[in-house]
Amino acid sequence: MDKFIVKGGNTLSGEVEISAAKNAVLPIIAATILCADKCTIINCPMLLDVYVICDVLKILGAKVIIDAKSSTVNIDTSGINGIESGSNLVRKMRGSFLIMGAMISRFGRFKISLPGGCNIGTRPIDLHLKGFKSLGASVKIDHGYVEASSKKLRGERIYLDYPSVGATENIMMASVMAEGETIIENAAEEPEIGDLAKFLNKMGAKVSGIGTDTLKIIGVKELHGANYRPIYDRIEAGTFMIAAGITKSKFKIRGIDNEHIKPIVAKLTEMGIKIDLDKSQLIIDGTGTLKPIDIKTMPYPGFPTDMQAQMMSLLSVVKGTSVVTETIFENRFMHVTELKRMGANIKIDGRSAVIEGINRFTGAEVKATDLRAGAALVIAALGGEGETEIRDIYHIDRGYVEFEKKLRTLGADIRRMEV
Repeated sequence: MDKFIVKGGNTLSGEVEISAAKNAVLPIIAATILCADKCTIINCPMLLDVYVICDVLKILGAKVIIDAKSSTVNIDTSGINGIESGSNLVRKMRGSFLIMGAMISRFGRFKISLPGGCNIGTRPIDLHLKGFKSLGASVKIDHGYVEASSKKLRGERIYLDYPSVGATENIMMASVMAEGETIIENAAEEPEIGDLAKFLNKMGAKVSGIGTDTLKIIGVKELHGANYRPIYDRIEAGTFMIAAGITKSKFKIRGIDNEHIKPIVAKLTEMGIKIDLDKSQLIIDGTGTLKPIDIKTMPYPGFPTDMQAQMMSLLSVVKGTSVVTETIFENRFMHVTELKRMGANIKIDGRSAVIEGINRFTGAEVKATDLRAGAALVIAALGGEGETEIRDIYHIDRGYVEFEKKLRTLGADIRRMEV
């Protein structure tokens, strides 16, 4: 198990390239199950979660070749014959549950372990199962497993009580070969949803309403293989943008879609950070005086919950009082205890955190409690005084490609060590 050693105080400069979005790639890999053909994912981020979901596909009988040097994943799903997944892998990563919709669609039956993942709060699968039932599948939960089966899925109008990203993706994959028309209302609008829909369409699906809260899917008889390049990671881009603010730095970020990062840009601009946007790159200037703001996480196009912890690190060193309200996950303030070890003045009141700005963080021994919390600690350490040791960084490796190497390219003093 590795740890990061970070010495704060360095000003960052130069440029950094953003990788493809993990949250787009995982459902796209799951969707390759839908065709008995070959698919190629180009510019795929070589992350732990990618390897895990590829291992799940291998267990089911797919041939998967990962070329880490070229960031390419070749998947041949023609040999898939399993109707049950490896429970340990699914418990390891919640995203593995996304294979269920594709498996039911193609084979009419699938059994899978209840999912695991980051311990940031309850993320029930009831909306996924509601969607499967609406399409005509029978669903049974027993001894930690979910089993769904249907002789023939049929299109239906499905209203989601909450715009769940995972449920939208799973229902979309289940419905692309269903008989007739499926309409998903109150669907999640995240860019990663649109990216999955575009990949499905490239495979021969008929999905419309991309980018809106109402998706229309007309079932087709079969899908074929496709090559695809996923979108850039808006959360990684946002993380580096906040790093510029906390280190009082100015540098270039390449590989962005300015439409996807609008909520992040809006809040950082409100704080006083200058951002010069182009279509696929930006220059961020965090050298000015920053002011406190209030943030409330919301489904897209609101401020993303995956940026809440990183923003809290930045607000902790901004003079004045800021309030961060978390509406998505009820247990996503676990990083607060670790930030307090570094000197932060934060008080939790239900789902809100009241932050009184300090001058700067001080080095300490801390641990990553989840993926984004880990990134928040790295950012805090970069802008802090002295040396910080961050343990359990396997969480960070789940969502950031060569995080420490990219930071070192900008001039950060960060190194990975074995514990």
